[in-house]
Amino acid sequence: MHVEAGAIAAVEPRGDATSAVTLVPGFVDVQVNGIDDIDVAHAHGDDWRRLGRLLLAQGVTSWCPTLVTNALERYAEPLQRIQQASDDSVGPSIISAHIEGPFIGGAPGAHNREMISAIDLDWLASLPPIVRLVTLAPELPKAVAAIQLLAARGVVVSLGHSTPTLANIDAAILAGATMVTHLFNGMSGVHHRDPGLAAAALVDDRLTVGLIADLVHVHPLAIRLAFRSKPDQIALVTDSVGWRAGSIGAVRMALRDGAPRLADGTLAGSALSMDQAMRNLVQACGVPLDVAVRAASTTPARLMGLTDRGEIAVGQRADLVTLDDELRVTGTWVAGERT
Repeated sequence: MHVEAGAIAAVEPRGDATSAVTLVPGFVDVQVNGIDDIDVAHAHGDDWRRLGRLLLAQGVTSWCPTLVTNALERYAEPLQRIQQASDDSVGPSIISAHIEGPFIGGAPGAHNREMISAIDLDWLASLPPIVRLVTLAPELPKAVAAIQLLAARGVVVSLGHSTPTLANIDAAILAGATMVTHLFNGMSGVHHRDPGLAAAALVDDRLTVGLIADLVHVHPLAIRLAFRSKPDQIALVTDSVGWRAGSIGAVRMALRDGAPRLADGTLAGSALSMDQAMRNLVQACGVPLDVAVRAASTTPARLMGLTDRGEIAVGQRADLVTLDDELRVTGTWVAGERT
C-alpha cells in the first residue's frame, strides 16, 4: 500500500505470505460515554489525550463522545469541551457529539428518570454544529417535528429508549430518522403478536442499527439473528463507560457480572472495546470477518456521512488497523501516521 498526504494512493498485494497480520480500515465507534476511569461528560485537558490513546489501542480511529440524559442547561459545558477536543485534533477523529436523551420514552434503562424531558424544539434548534447524532423516542409529542428539524440540519437521528407503536416508527422514518440505538436494549422487542422497535428495525431497510456485542447486552443467538436480517446495516458500538470512575454523567454504577450496572442490576453501558466486540462476532457468533469489519468500520462511517474513510481503497483516508491471527490490534494509523 502507498500513502500520500494521509490518503491511500495505491493498494498492492503483499509480495510475501509470511505474515499473519490482517489489514483492516480503522474502526468507527459512534457511542462512547467514557473508558476506564474517564467519563466523557467530565473530561478535561489531558483526559482527552488519554481517551485517544485508549481508543487507538482498540483500533478506533473515529468516534462520537456521547452524553446521556441530563438537565438541558447542563449540556452546554461538556459540548464546548468536546468541540475543543475536536479542534485540537489529538488522536482519533471526533466526528460528532452524540446526545442520547433527554428526550426518551418508555424504556429509559439506566437513564436518570428525573431528568427525562419533553421535547424542546428551540433547544434542539440551538445545538452547536458539533452535535451530529441525537437519540430520541419517536412516541413522544413533537417527535416528528424534532426529527425533521434535526435531519434538515444534517443531524443523524436515532430511535432509542423507546416503546413506540409501528405507526410512530414509520412516521419517524418518514421524517428522517435513519438509525436505532443499541438494538434490543432500551426498546420494545420482537414479540410475535406485538412487534416492537427491535422487530421493526430488523426488517426495515431504511434503518441502520447500533449493536453492543459484549455478549452481555445481547445473547449470541440474537446477534446472529441481527446479522442474518441485515448484515450490511449494523454499526457496532461499544456504549463504553468510565466504569472505574463509577459514573456516567450523574448516574452511579459499578462493574458486576461482566458489565457496568446500577445498584438494582440494570445495565449501564459496557466495559467493551471495539476490537473485543469484533472478536466476539467472529469467535462466538460465527459472523464472517469481512462482515464484522464492515460493522466496525464501513457501516458506521457511511451512517455518519463519512465517505472518506471506512474502506481500504484508493482515495480513502489512511485510517488503518493491523490485526494478528487472534484478531488483536497490533498497530493503528490515523491519516497514514502510526500512532
